Order: sequence, then C-alpha cells, then structure tokens
Amino acid sequence: MRTIQTALPSRFLQLAALSVAVAILGFSWAFAAQDTKPHGDKPEWCRALPRPEYKALQRVLPDETWFEVYKVAPGTFAIYEPHQFEETISYLIVGTKQALLFDTGMGIGNIKAVVGRLTSRPVVVLNSHTHNDHVGGNSQFPYIFGMDTAFTRANAKGSRADAQEELGNGNLCGELPKGFDHAKYATKPWKISLFVHDGFKVNLGHRTVEIIATPGHTPDAIALIDRENGLLFSGDTYYPATIWLYRPETDLAAYIASVKKLVALAPQVKTVLGAHNIPVADPSVLAKLQDAIEQVANGKVKPKSVKGDEAAYQVGDFSFRMRNPLPAVNSSSGAQ
Repeated sequence: MRTIQTALPSRFLQLAALSVAVAILGFSWAFAAQDTKPHGDKPEWCRALPRPEYKALQRVLPDETWFEVYKVAPGTFAIYEPHQFEETISYLIVGTKQALLFDTGMGIGNIKAVVGRLTSRPVVVLNSHTHNDHVGGNSQFPYIFGMDTAFTRANAKGSRADAQEELGNGNLCGELPKGFDHAKYATKPWKISLFVHDGFKVNLGHRTVEIIATPGHTPDAIALIDRENGLLFSGDTYYPATIWLYRPETDLAAYIASVKKLVALAPQVKTVLGAHNIPVADPSVLAKLQDAIEQVANGKVKPKSVKGDEAAYQVGDFSFRMRNPLPAVNSSSGAQ
C-alpha cells in the first residue's frame, strides 16, 4: 500500500492524522498532505527526494525522465516512479530465455518502452497485487499471469476513477510525461493469459522465480522468491512506508500469516525488494515487521490517531493504517 500502495481511492483524503508519523519515518507516503503550500511549492513528500539510499545503487538509463531505473542485482532492475507520491517500484527480472516484469506501475509513463531498452527477451507480466498503482501499464503487454481470485478478475476491467485520484492535488512532483493527457488517464483493462497459484514457478532460463501467496493487503497479494540469487520481492506486504491494512479487501489475520510465511523464508534471502519508496532492505526487517504487527493486533500498542473507522499505529520504524476498531485476530496462529 502502499501502494504506498494502489486502486487506492478516497483514503488519501482522510489521512491528515498521519503527518506526524510520516515526518518521523522520513517516508514519502504523506497521504495526508493535500498540498497546502503556495502554488508552485513542492508537497512535503516530494521534499524528501532524492532518497539517499539510491546513491548506493547503480542507475541505468539516466535519460529516462518519468522513471528512474536501477540495477539492484544481476539481471534485476528496479523501475522507480519518483514523480508520483506512491513512489511505486516495479521490477524487471531477466533470465536467458525470457524476462518477468513484476508490476507495471502507474501507467503514467511508458514502462513498455523502458523494458524494451533493458532486454530484448520476451516479457511476461505478473503483479504483486492488482491495486491500480501496480497494474497501470498492464495493458501495454500481451502476456499477463494473474492469481485466480475474484478481486483480480474485477480489477482487470480497469478503472478511471481510481487512476484520476492518483493525479490529485499534492500527488505529483515535477512534470508529467510529454503528451500525457490528464483528462483521459485511466487504468485500462487487460487480459489475463494464465491463472497462477501459490508455488507456481516461472522458468526464465537459468533462473527461476516462485510465487509465494501473501494474501492480506489484498486477496491476490503475492511475493516472488528467486532462491538461487537470494532475492525476495515482497510487493505491498513489506515496504518502508505506512502499510495499508484498512481497505475493504484487507484481511488482517491473513496478512499476519503472510508476514510469518516471509519470515520463514528469510534465511534463504539476501535482499528484500519492496514495492514502494526504496527497493532494497535487509531480510532482518521481516522479523521486525512481524513483531510490530503482532503488537498492534494483540492490543499492546494504542493508536497514534483515530478518525472514524480508521486508526494510525506506530511501532518503532513501522507505521500502519488500520481499521477501527481492530478486527479480532489470534496472531499466534494468524487466524481469526
């Protein structure tokens, strides 16, 4: 979520109470910050850019204007969108025979053109989940794998309203791509070529990635693991910003169980690659995430703020946007 996270409708207009938490973390998901600064001034989230963590990464295709592209591992590229407040990150994972694009971003820039500059191999798309900030470019690609859920099928129909909200006041930093038509912006429908499932493996040629079902944030949320290279692509189950567990499709018990599943994989992982803000994290962050969300679910942490049926929680470096009151969860088993 974020997503940062995300078809992420009206939640952005309701988060003024999170501004303190965002300032503490230094994250860009200033969802509360409708831009109240004088015209021409940058929104608060934008002022945190460029993020210092990117200095340690190898940037490629420096002439790209909407995207910033970084090589984060051999044959692995983070395609980052720093000019929209979700700061969505898609990943291109390249094998010797084909490549996999894990998410397609906002659909504001031409991600297909960027991918074409990075590899000449056939590309299949797989989404970490189908919130609109992760599927915006899906319609540009002919081969798309999707989880077999009603949520996935519904979102494959596209949405104009959710996309338009992403362009709202305070949500942009810098110029939109040349020729971009604000009025026509929509998440276009896309076709699912093959339904996939937990444990499904994609052979890219001397490189295999495996789907890890991680429902919770959404019913169709997944992570990807590249065991040989020690890479875990965590989608919106983990990223370094406010994690959204508030929307109607969210299942807190399922989310906790999914976090535990990723923690169990941590010994096989060298790098965790989240879907917003910053593309690389140490796998030790997963156990810390589990501890933080279990403290919230067990009632050990009081909300920092409450607004109607939404509550903001802060546990160390982690912040969560949750339902109020919290659903009953037995976090020791991850089941309700």
